[in-house]
Amino acid sequence: MPRFEYIAINAARKTEKGTVTAENAYAARKHLRARGLHPTQIEQVRMETTRKSLGSLMRKSGRKQVVGFTRELATMLNSGIKLTEALSVLIGQVSDPQLRAAVTEIRDRVVTGESLADSMAEYDQFFDLIYVSMIRVGEVTGSLPQTLSTMAAFMDKRQRLEAKMTTVMMYPVILMFVCIVVLLVIMIAVIPKITEQLVRAGQELPWLTRFMMGISDVLTSGWVLAIVAGIAGIVLLYKWAVRTRRGAYWRDKLLLSLPGFGPLLKQRIVSRFTSTLATLLGSGLSMAESLRIVSQVTGNVIMADAIKQARERILSGADIATPLRESGVLDPTISHMVTVGEKSGELEQMLKMISENLEASSDLVIERLSAIVEPLIIVFMAAIIGAIAYATLMPLFQYSVTQF
Repeated sequence: MPRFEYIAINAARKTEKGTVTAENAYAARKHLRARGLHPTQIEQVRMETTRKSLGSLMRKSGRKQVVGFTRELATMLNSGIKLTEALSVLIGQVSDPQLRAAVTEIRDRVVTGESLADSMAEYDQFFDLIYVSMIRVGEVTGSLPQTLSTMAAFMDKRQRLEAKMTTVMMYPVILMFVCIVVLLVIMIAVIPKITEQLVRAGQELPWLTRFMMGISDVLTSGWVLAIVAGIAGIVLLYKWAVRTRRGAYWRDKLLLSLPGFGPLLKQRIVSRFTSTLATLLGSGLSMAESLRIVSQVTGNVIMADAIKQARERILSGADIATPLRESGVLDPTISHMVTVGEKSGELEQMLKMISENLEASSDLVIERLSAIVEPLIIVFMAAIIGAIAYATLMPLFQYSVTQF
């Protein structure tokens, strides 16, 4: 349905700007007058313009505000406040300008008779497929406040898990960054000056010093541009490859087969799959529809293929656990638990239990890996800097000995 930007005068005789959704300009003016506004200017918004203003990637602060927006909307609806009135109140409480603009247009579209789910579906940078699907079920079943509360809890839990992963990885990444910066400074600024003096003095240099000089010459010459260009080309080629289905498949297969990191990644994928599926089933979606949605948001091609096969088997009357087990993503223990949940009619509770167990297990693995990786990085930094110090100080020591 077309949208129109308007400038109108409200009951307080003040100018008000905004957007409204309507079939045509006449319907838009009629709708504004029903809201007590007297439009002075109204123009249809081009879809490209709206997409450009709202289509940028959602920032971390925006994601947090979506959780708060969802929780507050659920609270207001539970209190008996009408949906349009609740949305109008929340517009003033959203500080992110892009999210505020999206909520404003959603409110205007709901006022014109569109469903909340259809209105939110256009703003997928804020409201993903899972969110919209659950809202649609909540509207149909009349349990929208409960659905919003469930969605807020689900999103908050997912963000806390992502934040935990980021926090754990931050320290090793900072250490590696500092190590690389220190090495570059020494190689580019320190070693050339020291070795230049040694060469002028005719001092014979050890092999390690000559090796360091070679690296320094590469970094200070035109070859470094070729190396950077080569790395950039490899990165671009990788990005192009993983956009294809075959490239994404081999990437995911390689990641899952990595020692140490592979099992952890598999636990995270299965945990997210089980928690998302349990949430969708709890909202009232059918198994087939829930699997269709999960397959599109799993983020792993191998897992997505297994979920699609499971969905096809369910539609033909088979179970869900077998194709997931055959894909290699689910281990026998978890697939058996899923089978038991199916047969007992308590699949949702079983999926929640699996997700909680995997999250606890993966947290323990992350802590252990962090405890191992951090000392290794420190030892690696000490070894490299020690080798550089030896390569630079040993010739100086030998030169000073020969002078006496």
